Amino acid sequence: MKKMERKAAVTITSRASLGDIVDLKLPDQRWVLEVLEILAGLWGYLRPARMTREEPLDGLILTVLSQNTNDKNRDRAYVLLKARFPRWDEVLAATHEEIASVIRPAGLSNVKAMRIKEILKIVSDRFGDCSLRDLRRMKKGDIVEFLSSLPGVGPKTVACVLLFDLGLPAFPVDTHVGRLCKRIGWVSAKCSPPEIQKIMESIIPEELYWSAHLDLISHGRNICLARKPQCGECPLNERKLCLYPLEGDVDGR
Repeated sequence: MKKMERKAAVTITSRASLGDIVDLKLPDQRWVLEVLEILAGLWGYLRPARMTREEPLDGLILTVLSQNTNDKNRDRAYVLLKARFPRWDEVLAATHEEIASVIRPAGLSNVKAMRIKEILKIVSDRFGDCSLRDLRRMKKGDIVEFLSSLPGVGPKTVACVLLFDLGLPAFPVDTHVGRLCKRIGWVSAKCSPPEIQKIMESIIPEELYWSAHLDLISHGRNICLARKPQCGECPLNERKLCLYPLEGDVDGR
């Protein structure tokens, strides 16, 4: 435990980048960067060069489809949707039943169909077309405000669109990222995803958001599994950089 104690969290109060969350315990940045360097060695070489989509609306709808399902089902539903309706204005003109039927592989198809229709209507009314390319001419704060106002769009979806579709700094926290941040010991087990996002955005350099997010997901999918984490195969455990093997289940289950 000596190495873990040496890497104890520190308190930062009223830091501007944390918004209205104050008195948070933030992990030692050296600890975080050491872990990310190891994960980059494990998973980073598998990643393609960073790219953004030509149409940010593609990424937004893809992320909406990803809610409460896995990537395979999300991708299947998205491919079916685009095959049936190549343009987003065609999706807007389609009936709720038509959309729900096509995206059924993603689950919650009725809810997601309703949200997609509502989002497309709002986007069309705001920008005069079913496109979010105009977001690239807006300030980040205004983009966040607009995206957050859309039905079914939360902090993770906003961060995904910012990072992957607009090339702007953001650190999305999905179930894998949140689980690892808690298990490693960077954040409290009681932290919500938006709180974890703010904490990690304060610690991780912006130029590492993209790779850190993807490498944490890869580690969560392959080694730090939700039900049966493979601690014996984890280099973080070997180097005593993770609290989970020392303190047990911090996930609250």
